[in-house]
Amino acid sequence: MLLYIHIPFCDSKCAYCSFNSYVDKFHLREKYMQALEVQLAHELRRFKATPGSIETLFIGGGTPSSVAAELYQPLFKTLKPYLKEHAEITSEANPNSATAQWLEGMRDIGVNRISFGVQSFDDKKLHFLARAHKSSDAVQAIETASRLGFKHISLDLIYATYMDSKKLLEEDLKRAFSLPIDHLSAYALTIEEGTPFSATPEVAKEKLEMTEWFLEKIRSHGLAQYEISNFGTYRSQHNLGYWQYKAYIGLGSGAVGFLGDTRYYPTSDIDAYIADPLQIDEERLDDEDIKTEKLFLGLRSIVGFDPTILDSKEQDRARLLLKEKKLSFDGKRYYNPDYLLSDELALFITT
Repeated sequence: MLLYIHIPFCDSKCAYCSFNSYVDKFHLREKYMQALEVQLAHELRRFKATPGSIETLFIGGGTPSSVAAELYQPLFKTLKPYLKEHAEITSEANPNSATAQWLEGMRDIGVNRISFGVQSFDDKKLHFLARAHKSSDAVQAIETASRLGFKHISLDLIYATYMDSKKLLEEDLKRAFSLPIDHLSAYALTIEEGTPFSATPEVAKEKLEMTEWFLEKIRSHGLAQYEISNFGTYRSQHNLGYWQYKAYIGLGSGAVGFLGDTRYYPTSDIDAYIADPLQIDEERLDDEDIKTEKLFLGLRSIVGFDPTILDSKEQDRARLLLKEKKLSFDGKRYYNPDYLLSDELALFITT
């Protein structure tokens, strides 16, 4: 199984962000971390966790680097027996708050992979995205993480904004690949309801030709694409676990857990979560839901899908796509050679 821990605190709210995060709740950090311990004990029982059964741990947000490393220590003390030996333990971080002290503290409690929310190395673009850091902060934070011994370092970039040109994106990649990273996530700007950008949707401008060019540029730097938005000489085992449909504990306000055919949703209200961390809604998935999710996840990643999940008509459509070289087949699973077509292929198969 996997474990995800959500940290909902942020120094500032990015203009595109729809995640559960708060910029005015820092006084609750200690109580929140204590509430996580209560939910963790409950979830370890629910998921029947045994020694070594947690394969990967991912701390996301929000901004995990806005919480002092020592506040994570009680959680890690509880988790230690349940973590698989040499488990991948990732924390997201923002360049402005991932100080050397924080990085060193997280390394010392067991974090072995850092994912930096860089988004761009262009200061004007960072200002447009309402990021709280500058390009120089990102460079310094990544170099510091490497110096402190982190072998696996990832960074995020955002593309498909109205500001983007091939020159700007090439400069972003040039700076990214001058740094000691082994993984990169590239996300097209999407306009989410309720975000500042929802009032100006025209700021997102994705063109297929530019997207294809940008993704090919990333691959040309030697990072293999293993999902529509993820590239690396190292593949995140936590990411792969989601796409392989493994069970995962979702810890924290606004997190999501999954076991068997059920999703678990702790309350997204941080005050309510602190008052009762076990206020968790459930959603039961039927066989059709599970099949559809496996298909969509498999087609947008190297995971692929098992044809036995399809009914006879869907298998006929999959074989047609294979004949047209839109899919490949290794005798056991179907795979998609062009992730940009993943949703269209899934819809063709299932409708």
